[in-house]
Amino acid sequence: MIFKRLREEIDSIRARDPAAHSALEVVLCYPGFHVLRFYGLARLFWRAGMTLPARFISQLGKLLTGIEIHPGAQIGRRLFIDHGAGVVIGETAVVGDDVTMYHGVTLGGIATSNHGGKRHPTLGNNVIVGAGAKILGPITVHDGARIGANAVVLSEVPPGVTMVGIPARIVMAKGKDDRFQAYGCDSEPPDPVVRTLDAMRKEINRLLRRVDALESEKAALQDNVVPVAPRLGKTAEGDSP
Repeated sequence: MIFKRLREEIDSIRARDPAAHSALEVVLCYPGFHVLRFYGLARLFWRAGMTLPARFISQLGKLLTGIEIHPGAQIGRRLFIDHGAGVVIGETAVVGDDVTMYHGVTLGGIATSNHGGKRHPTLGNNVIVGAGAKILGPITVHDGARIGANAVVLSEVPPGVTMVGIPARIVMAKGKDDRFQAYGCDSEPPDPVVRTLDAMRKEINRLLRRVDALESEKAALQDNVVPVAPRLGKTAEGDSP
């Protein structure tokens, strides 16, 4: 059973990361794979009520991988934390199956949730969280949602949508693109304002190129003009001057 789960994790990492060239490379070189081993052991102690050893083991995992997963968090199957540095998953966070996270992600609480109880986010299945994103408070990110890099999510996220910005807002509706998208964004600028500005920049560059071409044509025409000597007029008596 344990080896089957390990094989599942390795295969899922290779499916989502083209840089993973072999199973051995994943086992030896991927901190996201390593930290889940520490989390699994720490979770056993946590569920047995041995909170101090659990926290100590999780801190060892953080020291060696740069990823902090509180042993109280509930982690689903086949979680892939790519690169990993700076990832923080809080005590009451819940992470579903086949979730992908990148470096700098925080599943954290907010100032108004220090009273205990559920303080951290819940992520559904197949969620992608881009680098540097912050998901804060006891909110739910539903199945298939994508959180763009550096987004700050403070409210519930519907299934299948893409969220970007600070605070995060929906920029792509459910079902428009079901492909796996690294960092939670497609190849186009995800923000409609950014897309508009990008289109304006391209149009301005096109117009500038046209102006340059017209100025070049004008200069060439001026260079090719042969000056014509003025015609001499006749005097009032009809004789040449």
